[in-house]
Amino acid sequence: MNRRLLSLLLVLALALPVGMSVTSAQDEFDWRKHEGTTLRLLLNQHPYQQALVGELAKFTELTGIQTEYDVIPEQNYFDKVTIDLSAGDASTYDVFMTGAYMIWQYAPAGWMEPLEPYINDPAKTNPDYDFEDILPDLRNSEMWNLIPGRENLGQGSQYALPWGWEANALMYRTDLLEELGLGVPKSLDELVSTAKALKDANPEMAGIAVRGSLNWATIHPGFMTMYASSGCVDYDEEMRPAMNSECAVEVTEKWAQMVRESGPEAWTTYTWYQCGSDFGAGKAAMLFDADILGYFQNQPGTAPEGVLGNIAWAPGPLGPDGSLRTNIWIWSLAMNAGSKHKDAAWYFLQWATGKDFLTTAAVDYTFVNPVRQSIWDNPDFQARLAEQTDYYETFQIISANDMKIQFTPQPLFFETTTEWAGALQDIYAGADAKTRLDELAENLTFMLEDAGILD
Repeated sequence: MNRRLLSLLLVLALALPVGMSVTSAQDEFDWRKHEGTTLRLLLNQHPYQQALVGELAKFTELTGIQTEYDVIPEQNYFDKVTIDLSAGDASTYDVFMTGAYMIWQYAPAGWMEPLEPYINDPAKTNPDYDFEDILPDLRNSEMWNLIPGRENLGQGSQYALPWGWEANALMYRTDLLEELGLGVPKSLDELVSTAKALKDANPEMAGIAVRGSLNWATIHPGFMTMYASSGCVDYDEEMRPAMNSECAVEVTEKWAQMVRESGPEAWTTYTWYQCGSDFGAGKAAMLFDADILGYFQNQPGTAPEGVLGNIAWAPGPLGPDGSLRTNIWIWSLAMNAGSKHKDAAWYFLQWATGKDFLTTAAVDYTFVNPVRQSIWDNPDFQARLAEQTDYYETFQIISANDMKIQFTPQPLFFETTTEWAGALQDIYAGADAKTRLDELAENLTFMLEDAGILD
């Protein structure tokens, strides 16, 4: 371009009236490219789902894409997902809610569409999407190369997009600890003794609520966070079960002791719902579970007098070497590999995990925790969290340490982890920890060998 033409263009640009500008890349992105398409969504009954449904009309207004959805209670939800995805091309739904652990079952079966070709295609992804704004620990936890082993998490394809997540943290009644002059537990031994002191002083309530049902979900919240922080692993580098290591036996014995002495009477039936309900109703003094569970319980109209405003958060107790390794659960959105509307489905995924919707969901709905750093930095969101004692501060500590999925990815995760929960129940009931965990490791070895995961 010669100098005269360049000067002329510069003069013309400076002469543009105020308010006029060259069309931005965002303006050029064609949100209505798939107008007239109808997408079907499969959603789990959850506060996050409620926020999405409340804003779906905005997605249709922006894109011209219609949506239909089914909402299923969680006790039946994952069975519904598995049945539908296994139908392949005959499946019903284009997009579904999922947890990150489910990738280890669904992706090897070819049921999940890899998303990096869409994320990296500027013709399909709006320039303001900012994938890097999603917390890296969450993004990496939903990448896998389909090979079992801890080192393979964060490798390979992006099979889902983080949407809303839960860090497992300690929640406690500030008034009850203050009455007894107790500090916030900083170690597993302190957690056991503090729970017992609270139980002894308040016999009508549990000293601590943790999950205990015969289900994989019993292992992944507080127990796995304490287990990992203590330096224990579920499998060694050769994929051999390590739940019977010296470290694992010690943590499991102390955990079972804590529940026997201070937990709820019907602990072997306790799920997310029972733990949250007891804590929110003033039937438990502490809760070691998803941080958002205490948030939902500490709301006007939900928490009774005496509980509301007396709940605080702290990171889980540290391991013997001072380590904090927090296990997380990630509610995510994924694309069905059998969808017949994949490009339109990608438009929905990037809208639902984008800054506009997630900011609205976090500020105007009960959509905690947001997956984007920009929302954690948002003053309006921070002001909302300021009503929850040490919630934001706990997030900062947890996220600055080893915050990730602490499990080893492998396709039999649900079967093997449910077996693990059964062993924990038996030890709680009085079985010798070392003997029972040796039996667990042997049984899981057979399962992994039979599946071809372990030679």
